[in-house]
Parts: sequence; structure tokens; C-alpha cells
Amino acid sequence: MSLPQLYLCTVLLLGLASCRTASELSVVPPPPDRPTPPVTTPTEVTLTNPTLYVGSFDSNLYAIDTTGKTSWTFRADTAIQSSPVVAYGRVYVGSNRNHIYAVDAQNGALQWQYQTGGAVVSSPTVAAGRLFAGCLDGKLYALDATTGNQLWTYQSTHGIYASPALSTNLLYVAGLSGRVDALDPASGTLRWFFTTGGYLLSSPIVENGVVYVGSADNTFYAIDAQTGTSRWTYKATAAFVGSPVVADGILYVVCSDWLLYAFNAVSGQSLWTFPLGDFNPGQQQQTSPVVANGRVYVGSRNHILYALDARTGTGLWQFTTNFDIYATPLVVNGIVYIGSTDRSLYALDGRTGQRRWSFKTGNILFSSPTSALKSSITGKYPTISGAGK
Repeated sequence: MSLPQLYLCTVLLLGLASCRTASELSVVPPPPDRPTPPVTTPTEVTLTNPTLYVGSFDSNLYAIDTTGKTSWTFRADTAIQSSPVVAYGRVYVGSNRNHIYAVDAQNGALQWQYQTGGAVVSSPTVAAGRLFAGCLDGKLYALDATTGNQLWTYQSTHGIYASPALSTNLLYVAGLSGRVDALDPASGTLRWFFTTGGYLLSSPIVENGVVYVGSADNTFYAIDAQTGTSRWTYKATAAFVGSPVVADGILYVVCSDWLLYAFNAVSGQSLWTFPLGDFNPGQQQQTSPVVANGRVYVGSRNHILYALDARTGTGLWQFTTNFDIYATPLVVNGIVYIGSTDRSLYALDGRTGQRRWSFKTGNILFSSPTSALKSSITGKYPTISGAGK
């Protein structure tokens, strides 16, 4: 699928989303709890090779070593927009033709696959033996991470593009309906929901008892994670469709006014902004930042990856690819990895931005890379990336 075709499909999907003019909190009356299906106790597997994983629109999930050489590839049924996540010795990823895959992280062998009712562009979230993934068929799927068996599903009114966020006792799902739904992760029982005024492409993140999410109604929301009540909001002049990240009390998020915002995560006070190129009202900025080693790394539709001082927002260096960047960076042992829609994954020196190597795939990269060695991953990551999970 070409980039223009992808854009057209996205526009058509978004046209299905409802439009609202005001935010609304709804605390659900205590429903009868849904049954809690048993979960297979997963086997913990220690991975020793520093392998990188990334999906491409050429239908391949790539395993790449730290010199830029292919270790193995797994062929999916169609394009992979979903960002992979590593858990229990497996790589989990969704496809644009209605599948969720689990493959062996060491050799790429298929362990199981599960067919959904729509494209899975959401990055899976895996914890306590369960896998959660949103789908454009409007369902949130909970699967047994070991077997791939369905545990439960939750039906939204519209498609789910964003990746689900998990706290200790609730799962947060943002949908094209404009709602954030808080679910019991064991059963899928709805606990509360919060309605914004526009569709949600932004993946929520939960930090210190607060859920943070951006909306296409040009508003960024901070919501109490347990009650669903509003903590604070910020109104911009364009949609928030990128996913936020919180580090050291500062929230970072990209807006479609082509600015990276830094907010006080508690109060919502704007601390600084950084321009991600010349504003183009016809192009939404869907990229998401990463914070590592005192720096913010963030891509842009102007083809550039920026490195900024995380406290001041001062630009430190920039690296130019050959086309738009939608993916989230990955930082491992001082190297920044970033995918571009020029079809390449780049490895850059985190201090200078100097290119170490690049790896060419057969099509565009929306998928964000992750690493087999979680202990070597540095920084704080948005939910849309598999690296922080």
C-alpha cells in the first residue's frame, strides 16, 4: 500500500468517528462482574542477543542485529503498522489484515496467530500472561499470551487505533469514538468512561495515578486514573493525535500545530514548546517523543529526527531522513534507532546524531522498533511503542 493510499484509508476510517463538542464523564453503575477466564502461567525466557525488532509495510517483521544485519524475518499476511512488543521469549505484533501474531524471538518461528475482525495497528500490551490489543473492528481483544486463546473482548462503538495502557488494576482504551474506557483487565468489565469532543488516535499513558491522552478536538486531557474525573486540560489550535510520554514530572506530547509541548504533568502548566518544522495545516503530526539520558528524541513529518534538552527544550542536533517520520525512536546503549517512511531503519549516535548504519526494508515504516534486551533499553516511552512495556 502506498503512502497516499494509506492516508486515504485513514481518512475514511476517521470519518466513522463521532463528533462531540464537550467532554463528558460517565461513571458506570457497578455492573455484575463478567467471568474471569483462567490464564496460562507464562514461562519466563531470558534473551541474550541484543536483537532489534521492527515491522514494515512490506509485510515482514524484521529481527536485526546491532550492526544492521538481518537475523531473521517473519512474513505476515499483509502490512505491519503495529509496533512489536517482546515478552516471554516471544515477539507479539498485529497486522493490517486482521491478525495478531506471536513468534519466537530467537528464530522467528510462528508460535500462534489469532484472527480479528479488522486491522490491528495498535501495539499490543502484555502483562501477567495476558495480551491486550485494540482493533479497527471496534473490539479490544484480551488473549492468553501463551496459547493465543481468546479470554474476552470488549466492544466499542467505533474502531480502536490507539494502544491500550495498563495500571495495576485498570486497562485504559482510547477509541475513535472519542472515549477513554477504563476496564477490569481480568474480565473486561467497564469501570468508567470519559468522553472527549473528537476521535482519539493518541494512545493513553498512565503515570502517578493520572491518565494522559490527546484528542482531535484540539484538547489534551489529564484524567484521574481511578475515578475518571478531569485533573486538567489544555486547549490548542490543532489536534493532538500523537501519544504522550511522562518523565521526571514533565509531560511531552506532539500537536498537529507542529509543536512539541512540555507541560508540568501535575498542573498542566506549559513549560516550553519546540517547532518541528514549518506548520502544514494539511498534515497531522502523529509522531511521539521518547525521553532518555536527559534528552527528548522526536521525529516529524518534515523528515527530521530532533534531539532536545529535556529540561529546556533547546535543540541539540537533528538528523534528516528521506521522508516523513511517524515512528517512535528507541534508545539502547546510547544509540537511537528510528524508522522512516523512506523505508529505512536508522541507527544514530545519541550524543551527536551521526549515522552508524541504516537498514532498508521493502516498504514504509510506521512501526516503532524495540529490543530483545529490555534491560538495555533506556528512557521513558509512550504506549504506542513496544519498548517501554
